[in-house]
Amino acid sequence: MDNRVITVSQLNGYLKDMMDGDGLLQSVMVTGEISNYKVYPSGHHYFSLKDSGAALRCVMFRASASRLRFAPANGMKVIAAGRVSVFPRDGAYQLYTERMTPDGAGDLAVAFEQLKEKLRAEGLFDPAHKKPLPRFPKRIAVITSSAGAAVRDIIRVLRHRYPLAEVVLLPVRVQGEEAPAEIVSALRYANRWHVGDLIITGRGGGSIEDLWAFNDERVARAIYASEIPVISAVGHEPDFTISDFVADLRAATPSNAAELAVPDAGELRAALENARARADQSLRRQLERSRKRLDDLCSRRVLQDPMNYLADRRVSLDHQQSALTAAYQQRLSACRQRYIALASKLDALSPLKILGRGYAIARKTDGSVVRKTADVLPGDRLTLRLSDGCVACTADE
Repeated sequence: MDNRVITVSQLNGYLKDMMDGDGLLQSVMVTGEISNYKVYPSGHHYFSLKDSGAALRCVMFRASASRLRFAPANGMKVIAAGRVSVFPRDGAYQLYTERMTPDGAGDLAVAFEQLKEKLRAEGLFDPAHKKPLPRFPKRIAVITSSAGAAVRDIIRVLRHRYPLAEVVLLPVRVQGEEAPAEIVSALRYANRWHVGDLIITGRGGGSIEDLWAFNDERVARAIYASEIPVISAVGHEPDFTISDFVADLRAATPSNAAELAVPDAGELRAALENARARADQSLRRQLERSRKRLDDLCSRRVLQDPMNYLADRRVSLDHQQSALTAAYQQRLSACRQRYIALASKLDALSPLKILGRGYAIARKTDGSVVRKTADVLPGDRLTLRLSDGCVACTADE
């Protein structure tokens, strides 16, 4: 046994070389629960995997972490694949993680639920933000692959149901790493230049990996930001993507999206024909009522001989004149009788009437009437008013 003294660095280096030379430790898969998960500004992820009896330090460098399709979190049970080696500075061994998937569920399924919950919390699924679709769109922008069956189905249904609509195809890739960026660019282009009154985006059916471009957060936010209403038509009826929740309307299939986008020309034609028939019927009823009213007017005496109308009005005028004259004469006679009665009463009360019977009215020089003897003194000048004049006199006693 070699008892020579070595440094700590030499020992850690020796252990590192020994582990790096072990083929089993160069490709190992470890399952455990994540704890102490941290992401550093450098982009590297540091965490521990633990079970009921032990813990293992792990690191995932930025290049490997960029390929994660879900967001790891404390308490999540995962399967981490990589190599085990010693970090010489600390003398601790750790798992250099290259891949990581949720244990018990696929990473895509977990990523889908995480993004769904995140966007829901931000309000991107709120029905209050859904825009109504135009009833009669003039142009429809279709964002999908130009080589897929989806675009042919959409165009076929649109031509059959509503040939008046113009279809503008914005071809993009609908799967692969480049697909999300192309879909986002097409959505922004359609809004910037307003290439349509309505947007249909989607693709035909496939696996969850094939449909994953429409689960991309960038695509979801571009759909949400679109000022033009968007119909999401991804896969078959059972398939749901994040785009379906964010879009203004979700279609079960691309063909169904075309059906929802436009009205049926046949149904519109039938509705117009029905409206025309109702309008004709209403117009005929109105004409019949007008004709009947015209016949009633024509049968009236005034229209048959206008002079008869004048003669009737002349007779009525004569009757009114006679009635007014009689009323005037009666009123005048009553006023005359009342005048005579009032004149008689006034004449009976007149002082002149009394003077005519031999009485006189004595007045003093100041004009006051003498009512009793005490009002007169001897020598006072008096004026006596008689029926035919006045007499001046002097009171002797």
